[in-house]
Amino acid sequence: MTKPKVLISDALSPAAVQIFRDRGVEVDFQPNLGKDKEKLAAVIGDYDGLAIRSATKATAKIIEKAAKLKVIGRAGIGVDNVEIPAATAKGIIVMNTPFGNSITTAEHAITLMLALAREIPQADASTQAGKWEKNRFMGVEITGKILGVVGCGNIGSIVADRALGLRMKVIAFDPFLSPERAKDIGVEKVELDELFKRADFITLHTPLTDKTRNIIDAAALAKMKKGVRIINCARGGLVDEQALVDALNSKHVAGAAFDVFVEEPATSNVLFGHPNVICTPHLGAATTEAQENVALQVAEQMSDYLLHGAISNAVNFPSITAEEAPKLRPFVELAEKLGSFAGQLTETGITRVQITYEGHVAEMKIKALTSAVLAGLLRPMLGTVNVVSAPLVAKERGMAVDEIVRTAHSDYESLITVTVTTERQERSVSGTVYADGKPRLVDIKGIRVDAEFGKSMIYITNEDKPGFIGQFAGLLGDAKINIATFHLGRTKAGGDAIALVQIDGAMPDELLKKVKALPQVKQAKALAF
Repeated sequence: MTKPKVLISDALSPAAVQIFRDRGVEVDFQPNLGKDKEKLAAVIGDYDGLAIRSATKATAKIIEKAAKLKVIGRAGIGVDNVEIPAATAKGIIVMNTPFGNSITTAEHAITLMLALAREIPQADASTQAGKWEKNRFMGVEITGKILGVVGCGNIGSIVADRALGLRMKVIAFDPFLSPERAKDIGVEKVELDELFKRADFITLHTPLTDKTRNIIDAAALAKMKKGVRIINCARGGLVDEQALVDALNSKHVAGAAFDVFVEEPATSNVLFGHPNVICTPHLGAATTEAQENVALQVAEQMSDYLLHGAISNAVNFPSITAEEAPKLRPFVELAEKLGSFAGQLTETGITRVQITYEGHVAEMKIKALTSAVLAGLLRPMLGTVNVVSAPLVAKERGMAVDEIVRTAHSDYESLITVTVTTERQERSVSGTVYADGKPRLVDIKGIRVDAEFGKSMIYITNEDKPGFIGQFAGLLGDAKINIATFHLGRTKAGGDAIALVQIDGAMPDELLKKVKALPQVKQAKALAF
C-alpha cells in the first residue's frame, strides 16, 4: 500500500517530522512554503495531509486545488487561517490541538500583568540607556488587587489559579461558568459591567466571535475604574484599539499589555510607541514546551486518521468510525443544530443540559451526538469549540450534562430533545430526521412545529392576537426581505405563540428592533445556521 504523504508548510518542531516517519507517513518538510500562496496552490494536489501553524492560509482557492487532501492539521487552537466550510464541502477533516499551549499562554498573560504593574520594559530601556530614573518608575503591587478575567475556560481558569497564588482576588465573567465551578476554582462570578467597575487589572481569555468583538470599546472603558490595566493574550479585535489609546491618553487607563492585534503581523499599530503600553508579537504559545506539545499532538492525530481512519480533535466532524458515519451523519447535523438553536437563545449561564434520545436514534452512538449538541450550544459564545472539545469545555464550566435513552418510539421513529437549564429559565427544543435525510424542528417549548433549519431565520415568541402576522410581514416587505418559509405554533387560541421564519439574507439589526417593538412580540431573535 502506498504511504500517505503529508506536507508541513510551516515551521513545526522537528519532533512532528519524526513522528510522521515513525508511524509510516511520508513527510515533505517545507517550513517557508506556507508564505507563498501560489507555490502552495501549485503543489498541494500531491498530498494527503497538510500540517500547518498560523503562517499558512488554507483558503478556498488552495483547498480547491487539493485533489487528494484528506486532512488539515493545525498545530495550535486557532483555525481562522483555514476556510472550514470549503474544507468540509470537499470532505477534508480539519483538526486542531486545543489544549497543547494553555499553560504557556496563561503564563504569558501573568508575565505581562507583572511587567505592566512594575513598568519593567520601560525601566529596562531607561537603565540600559545609561539613565538611573529610580523615582520615575513607580509601580503598583498586585497583592490584594482585583483581577477581572473575561472568559474563564481552559486558559482563563489557569490564569485565575496563578493569580490566586499571587494573593490577588479574582472575579470572572463567563456566561458558561456555573456558580459551582466558579466556587471550585476560587473565583467570584460576576456580570461584565460589574467586572469593569471593580477590576484593577482585566485580562481577556475569550475567542473572537460576533458577540465578543470589541467587547472592550469606548463605552466599556468608561465604566472601568480610573487606573485600570488591561491585558490581552487572546485575540485581536476583542478591544477597540483606538478607544483604548484615547483612554490611555486621558489617564483613565493606566496601562495595557497586548500580545495580539486586529491586524497581524502587526508592523504598525495605534498602540505602538505609547509610553504606557507593552507589546509582544503573539508570543502566547511561543515556548519550547508548547511548540513540542502541539507538534507531537498534531502529528499523532493526522497519522491516526491517515493510517486508521480515527478522527480526534476535528473541528468539522465528530469522532466516529467510518462504518458508523453514513447512518449517524444526519443525526449529528440535527443534534448540532438543535444545540445551536438553544445556544443562540441563551443569554445567561447554563447550569444543566439534558438530551433525550427516543426511538432508533437511541440505539446509535449517542456520545458523538451529545458532543454535537454541546458544540452547537457553546459555539455562539465560544467560537472555536468543536465536537471533540465541547464536552471538556462544558465540564470546565460546571455544566451538568444528562443523557436519557428511550428505545420505545414516540410520534417519530427518532426524536432528539435538548433541554437547557440556565440560572433564570428552562427551554426545550426537539427535532427529528425524515426519510429525506434533512433535520427538522418539531417542538419548541412544548409547541408543535414542523420546520427545516434555514441559513438565516427569525424566531419570535408573541401573544396569539389578530394583526401580528400582517404587521410582521409588512415590516419585512417594506425592507425588501423575502420570506422563504413561515412556521407558526401556539399553545391555545389567544395564548402563547411562536413564529419561525426563514428569510433570504441576513436580518438587519434595525429591522429586528422594529419587530421587537411590535405590541404582541415578547421576544425576537435572529438566528444563523
